[in-house]
Amino acid sequence: MRKFRLLAVALSAGMLAACAPTQTASPVAEAPFRLQLLHFSDVDGGRDIVGNAPRFSALVNHFRAQQPQNTLLLSSGDNSIPGPEYNVASDSSLDAALGKAGAGRAHVAWLNALGLQASAVGNHDLDMGTGEFSGLLTGADGWNGADFPYLATNLDFGADEATAKIAGKDGLSAAELAGKVAGYTTLQVGGETVGVVGATTPQLGRLTNVGKLGIAPASPDDLDALAALIQQDVDTLTAQGVDKVILLAHMQSIDIEQALAPRLRGVDIIVAGGSNTLLADTADRLRSGDKRQGDYPLMFSGADGAPVLVVNTEGDYTYLGRLVVDFDEQGRLIPASLDPAVNGAYATDEAGLSALGVTREQASPAVIQVADALQAALKSRAGNVVGYTNVYLNGERGGVRTQETNLGNLSADANLFYGQQVDPSTALSLKNGGGIRGPIGACIVPPGSTGGTPVCSAPQGTPGVSEKGQISQLDLETAFRFNNGLSLVTVTGTQLNALLEHGVAGVENRLGQFPQVGGLTFAYDPSRPAGERVTDIVIEDAGGAAAGTDRVVLKAGGQLNAAAAARSYRMVTLGFLALGGDGYPFPKEGSAEFAALNLRDLTQKGVRQGRFTFADEGSEQDALAEYLGARFGTAATAFAQADTPAEADTRIQRR
Repeated sequence: MRKFRLLAVALSAGMLAACAPTQTASPVAEAPFRLQLLHFSDVDGGRDIVGNAPRFSALVNHFRAQQPQNTLLLSSGDNSIPGPEYNVASDSSLDAALGKAGAGRAHVAWLNALGLQASAVGNHDLDMGTGEFSGLLTGADGWNGADFPYLATNLDFGADEATAKIAGKDGLSAAELAGKVAGYTTLQVGGETVGVVGATTPQLGRLTNVGKLGIAPASPDDLDALAALIQQDVDTLTAQGVDKVILLAHMQSIDIEQALAPRLRGVDIIVAGGSNTLLADTADRLRSGDKRQGDYPLMFSGADGAPVLVVNTEGDYTYLGRLVVDFDEQGRLIPASLDPAVNGAYATDEAGLSALGVTREQASPAVIQVADALQAALKSRAGNVVGYTNVYLNGERGGVRTQETNLGNLSADANLFYGQQVDPSTALSLKNGGGIRGPIGACIVPPGSTGGTPVCSAPQGTPGVSEKGQISQLDLETAFRFNNGLSLVTVTGTQLNALLEHGVAGVENRLGQFPQVGGLTFAYDPSRPAGERVTDIVIEDAGGAAAGTDRVVLKAGGQLNAAAAARSYRMVTLGFLALGGDGYPFPKEGSAEFAALNLRDLTQKGVRQGRFTFADEGSEQDALAEYLGARFGTAATAFAQADTPAEADTRIQRR
């Protein structure tokens, strides 16, 4: 069991005296130790990971061949996410590629074939629960399991029954910890020992399914306490003579990794994760439509005054991060050895490979085999059409976490439609933007364009599989990867105001709690303090699907209407949110207010009926499929509400 402790390391130094000879030869300086760090993270955004993985593997093999003894391949977490690629790996057609088919196994098989040596624990790695996470790492019934460890020094793996079974001893080599979890490990690179420490966001409990994992520090925003926990393992490594240390930090915001750098001693490199931040040199060629978000690498001074480098790239195997850096004989990083012509973000598209003289065929055969098998299984899902759209459906991270989008509206309305089939009094729909994991449609920079501005359009179709404008089962599985179950709840006007206040409290940080709503409109002022931002709320029809219209002005000019605030309203929301996910302040189970919530879970596990039967009854995907089929089921009735900029939004208005 990992314990959160403060480690005191006492070092005693003896004085060595010797008589110097009359003449001594000049010492020969040791050549610097060169490390090539290849890194990635965040395979969670829906950007054609099946197509990208083989090209990514080809680049890894290309660079590894240049420094075969001195290369590390590390991930800072989020190596998978529930969704089409994750779920379709359970198709029996993948038995040959995986040894034994199983959900999530394709991602792990890729990581093994890539030669991944260690990874931080990311929040999405736990989305299916600690039991499934542990099962993926453990070999059984023809399945190999993971050939690498997952690391997080601020998690108590022993506190959870599932992860306790795979908890390894801190400090063992990565080979000894393969298929296990621990706080830190060591790797032999070119005859030198490199320490690798993992840390994950202390906000983990509100982001994913953590089971009974212990999470530290107790105050998630206490960076000093987090740094102290990391420092324990770093100090242990340095006391053992390890003078090169890498931190794999999955903090969700690169601002946090940057804030950790000056708080730590003995850490040379921090590989950030969770924020999808594309750090790149100005000369790095990026994919069409992508923009660099900072220099590669970022450089800071640690608490000991030594240089600390922070690196990160965009996810989904779209880029491979490459850092080549020298260390002197005392293990001190040499900033002057950094070469922007060598280091940076390497795009994994065809143009990126071609520029280096690399081809897809240079990928590891197992990566290609899994990708080809996945692609074949996915095609059958892309051919199952559920509806039509004439416009691009905006599910981009920067949109759904900061404003109303047309896909947010469509999915919120679908949930309301579904809820009213069960309870006609349902009047409101609330979901979190973070649950929308990608758009439906495509954005490309037209050939010959010099402006670099992507043009977004409805799905263009797949030759021989689907036609332009068709929305498929695969689209829903990709955009709504979590496929949360729906729940009905009853809230007062006062509670609704508090829920919306929470939803917009972190808009400046693009937090996943940002709301997408149906059955109501509201306005907020992001310049005001969190908790005091919502200025206006209008409930379109408090009677739900009942005859007549009962429009209620709940809040105007920042003032709640006392009568409307005291009324109760039936709402459909995600079961994840109803139980406190993303920090939403619904009454907690066991509290005096919980009974009044009148919570009703609409999910029917394993029950699949109606027009579309690929998702469980009462799930997000099922609700949207049935809604699309009923309202937008033909080309003539296609959805046509184009997305609008924030200043033109009407459902969620930013003052």
